[in-house]
This record gives sequence, C-alpha cells and structure tokens, in this order.
Amino acid sequence: MRGKIVAMVLAGTAAVAAGCGAQAEPEAQAAGQPLAPSPELPVPRVAHTPPGPPCSVDTGACASLSLRRAWLMENGAVVRSVPMEPGAPGQPTPTGTFKVAWKDRVHRSDEYGDDMPNSVFFAAGGIAFHAGPLDRPSHGCIHLIEEDSALFFDRLPLGAKVEVRG
Repeated sequence: MRGKIVAMVLAGTAAVAAGCGAQAEPEAQAAGQPLAPSPELPVPRVAHTPPGPPCSVDTGACASLSLRRAWLMENGAVVRSVPMEPGAPGQPTPTGTFKVAWKDRVHRSDEYGDDMPNSVFFAAGGIAFHAGPLDRPSHGCIHLIEEDSALFFDRLPLGAKVEVRG
C-alpha cells in the first residue's frame, strides 16, 4: 500500500511540474530523481542593497573611501546613496569631519587644469565633491557621476557637515 501512495505522489508531482512548464521525465520522477532546471524558467535575482552610511551626519554628506560610496543625508534620512571614486594612493582624500566651505557650478582646477563641474568644496587644498570619472582616481577630491554631483551641489548648503571615513 505504501508503495502505491509513493507512486501516486510522484506521478502527481510530475503532472504538476509538467503543468508549470517544466519538462519532467515520468521515469526520472518515478525513480525519485530530482528535476533538471528548465531553461525556460527565469533565474530569480537578489536585489543588491547598498550599505547604510557609516557616519553620524544628520544633514549633509557622508563618504566611505573603503566602500567607494557617498550618501546625501537630510534630517537623518538617506536622500541618495551613490558610487564615488576617491583620490589616488599618492593623493588621498582626507578623512575627518568638515563643513562645506564654498561651491562653484563651473570650476576648473588651477593646479591640474581639470574641469570640476558641480564642485562642493569641503576640505583644505581644494578638496571637493564634483563630477568626474568613476574609473579614474582624483587628486584627492571625490568624483561623482554628473547627475549625482548636481544633486550634491543643489542640496548641500554652505556650512553643511561632511564626514569622510576611511
């Protein structure tokens, strides 16, 4: 009797699997072998959630050099979490707590001759968030893509807190 129940369950499983689009072989099911994955069925993907900010900034900006990520914060909430590129090893981005000192929408570096769109200056030596490539280190600044640099420029007022972590 037990053998009949097992056979009925296996046959029912094969019928259900076939009804869902899987092409199961009844012989494989009767033998108790697992179904092979169907090439027609999509593989579920797990959404990647960026980590939260490692800073204590309530309103302002947070940047993590090791995570290569920056966060725009307002009233304790993350407005946007964005990828960034910090300074090169020989010209590292300084860590610490700073304040936005000045901003320039269309800035050009006197020292390096590079365009620095949407510059938000926060540390001595002309260190700023600004638009720049994410595949090439800066001279100490924090590169953001154009859209993100415009958002940081628009939403970070003079005096806003900027915390940069290693």
